Amino acid sequence: MLEKIYVAAYQQSKFGKLMGMTVPGIVDTAVRETFSSIQADPALADVASIGACTNIALHQQGLLAGLVAMTPGLSGKPIETVENACATGGQAILSVVRKLLLGEGEVGLAVGFEKMRDAEGKVDGALIGKALTCYTHPDERIGKLSVVPHLFAEVMEAYMKAYGVTERDLAAVAVQEYANARSNPFAQMQKNDVTLEKALAIEGINRYVVDGLPLKTYDCSQITDGWAGIVLATEEGLSRLGVARKDAVLLAGYGQATDPLKKAGRDVLKPAGALEAMRKAYAMADLCPDSVDVAEVHDCFTVMGAMGAEVIGKADFGEGARYWVEGKAAPGGECGINTSGGLIAKGHPIGATGISMVGWCAWQLLGKAPAPLQVKSARAAATFNIGGPICASVCTVLTPGA
Repeated sequence: MLEKIYVAAYQQSKFGKLMGMTVPGIVDTAVRETFSSIQADPALADVASIGACTNIALHQQGLLAGLVAMTPGLSGKPIETVENACATGGQAILSVVRKLLLGEGEVGLAVGFEKMRDAEGKVDGALIGKALTCYTHPDERIGKLSVVPHLFAEVMEAYMKAYGVTERDLAAVAVQEYANARSNPFAQMQKNDVTLEKALAIEGINRYVVDGLPLKTYDCSQITDGWAGIVLATEEGLSRLGVARKDAVLLAGYGQATDPLKKAGRDVLKPAGALEAMRKAYAMADLCPDSVDVAEVHDCFTVMGAMGAEVIGKADFGEGARYWVEGKAAPGGECGINTSGGLIAKGHPIGATGISMVGWCAWQLLGKAPAPLQVKSARAAATFNIGGPICASVCTVLTPGA
């Protein structure tokens, strides 16, 4: 039987713009503030992993593990940099878990971040598009000006045609998430009020992103700066940190799987890897979807919010959009999904995203979410983090620590 691993602490920046912060400064801040959230010294970490995706293309900075080691007390310890596209944060968590299970330590740190805007908060869309295109198959880049949105616009069109879902149905995902973000002080789009009518109207910033395909601006996640850090620990590690089990959350189950990078030729509406990763997580936790009443899923686009409800087992295939339309995903619904605001409204700092999903669910299970977003008496949580065109998948199941 595997040793129990707990979430001992979680902290994040406000998502949006980190302005003039440098990559080394972001990493050091993330490490220090994550441990500071439980009044602990970063030197207590035995192992660590860090992830980011655009830092080489945008900042010419690699070897992030060495930046973690610059925080006093972490030099000379097993630290690695991980990358799994938008599933990088989830992969960083699993990297730390495996180090702990191998006996390399009792306390581990997973950090993820992204700095996608300049010191004035502005975006170089062409450069970011080029950086993100690296996470797609070369054959599927041909003829596409904006590759990642184009690929998911195709997924959206396929989902709508296969299940009779409308743009209005999928817009319900964005409307709920923008509403959630208004109560989340860490959310990028905290001040935005998006109604169903606004999400559907082609006016202002809202436009069709790819000619001839249904994806619109409000269907898309954000370009985001931000960091997130999580401290994982064995029971002995909790004792070292001075964290009681009742103040921690159990990482009860997890799974990771990878589908072929090329989208063509596989059923992306029923992604085998994602479903297998979620099945493994539930099996390890000895729980089923009915047990889960809070979740964070990878809604890089609204269609993935709908499909995410299906992957975690809250809706049958093709019924995920309806789950949102009927209000079942709202904080007071059957299962509060993306109560944080999700990638669409909370923000999507790629390397931090998977960590922020697990961290937010931990806050939910500990009763630490903002009151309007808190799921009452939450018993279990699930997360679903993807990378690429539904290629890499990391899933977790969380339960109260005591």
